[in-house]
Amino acid sequence: MNDSALHWFRRDLRLADNKALSAALQESARVHCVFVFDTDILGKLTRRADRRVEFILHCVAELADDLAGLGGNLIVLHGRAVEEIPRLARRLQAGSVYTNRDYEPAAIARDQEVERALNADGMAFYRCKDQVVFEQDELVSQEGRAYTVFAAYRNAWLKRLPQADLEPAPLETARGRFARWDDGTPPRPLPRLQDLGFETTNLLELGIKPGTTGADQTLGDFLPRMHAYREARDYPAVRGVSYLSVHLRFGTVSVRRLVNEALRDGSEGARTWLAELIWRDFYFSILYLFPHVVGHAFRRDLEALPFTNREDRFDAWREGHTGYPLVDAAMRQLNRTGYMHNRLRMLTASFLVKHLQVDWRWGERYFAEQLNDYDLAANNGGWQWSASTGNDAQPWFRIFNPVLQSKRFDAEGRFIRRYVPELAGCSDKLVHEPWKMSPAEQAAARVLIGEHYPAPVVDHAQARQAALRMFQGIRPAAGSA
Repeated sequence: MNDSALHWFRRDLRLADNKALSAALQESARVHCVFVFDTDILGKLTRRADRRVEFILHCVAELADDLAGLGGNLIVLHGRAVEEIPRLARRLQAGSVYTNRDYEPAAIARDQEVERALNADGMAFYRCKDQVVFEQDELVSQEGRAYTVFAAYRNAWLKRLPQADLEPAPLETARGRFARWDDGTPPRPLPRLQDLGFETTNLLELGIKPGTTGADQTLGDFLPRMHAYREARDYPAVRGVSYLSVHLRFGTVSVRRLVNEALRDGSEGARTWLAELIWRDFYFSILYLFPHVVGHAFRRDLEALPFTNREDRFDAWREGHTGYPLVDAAMRQLNRTGYMHNRLRMLTASFLVKHLQVDWRWGERYFAEQLNDYDLAANNGGWQWSASTGNDAQPWFRIFNPVLQSKRFDAEGRFIRRYVPELAGCSDKLVHEPWKMSPAEQAAARVLIGEHYPAPVVDHAQARQAALRMFQGIRPAAGSA
């Protein structure tokens, strides 16, 4: 057993069921804990009022309290992780550093740099599987090939599930094992958002509850509704989804716990929700095995689609002024809250690419800036699915009709009216197509199309034909992924 170790928190902001933390506690007499506000990551954020940074800060504060209750403390640093972790490990004289594995190319490169620095000082660096059930190339076909079609991956995932490690990582030996670091200076308070270069947001006003406390409450709210997930999940005005994505993203709840809850429930709704967790593993696998998807089409033959990339149309989409009410409501929800319903993520992405002929990478980057639950693997996978450039993507000739989607999934216009109040006076029938209102109907609804609310930026039928021509003009290249 090592004398002391260092656990590096990252996408695992919890003590319970934390694989790397549990391994450190089992293999070391004393465990120090650290979280780094990594300037290599924070420096790339474009908004100073970023809910994700505030969410993390609240989670870190809760972690610090939890560790104090177990006799330890949380060392919180602000700087480049590739420099701060080796430096801290040397000062602590730690025999090893433990962390949970990350699958993003930039994170892999960072960890390799940290490992080289630690090894040069005689320290080991251990990475554990924690944020997925199956990772990297654990699931491959009988020929040893990666699954690039979700249905085949899901079947293999479910077949392998009985052999998966779904047991919670033990923490019962933790009390008295966590170390307190005293460097001879007065204890430093946790940084404030201003200290990190950020501003307070509307995170708490939105009712978003950070930390494991928030994760427990959010899961507790969802469990009685899980059985109805399949029927309710597509309707944005209904509380049908779990709202756990931000907690999965930052690891305030473990994926093993969620899989076990779905298996325990066993309903059709639970099986449908479990499939969403499998999609998450699938996209992590794709990102790891095909890292070229970052910035490039998975299907190399569709790398150079001739997008028109009109900035005025992109701005209309981004600001929620396309003239299509459900698209606009979804974008305004994203801008106001940092959240967007999954059905609407597909709709807005498809609309940007196939109606407005704007490169999917523009939309992917915008979602990356705005989403509270932004995750490179899922965001990239979802955008390439909608753009028909990804693996197992939506067929290029399938183009969402925004009006039909609106009538089907927000029939009474409840969601639309919540985020597009200009249309509050429209009838349930015309709220989906307000441009069809007569002058008298517009006056009665107190909305003038073209003045209070825009006319459609494109005609659906014409845009659909233009998208079909764009894809038909691309011929598959030899050797495409």
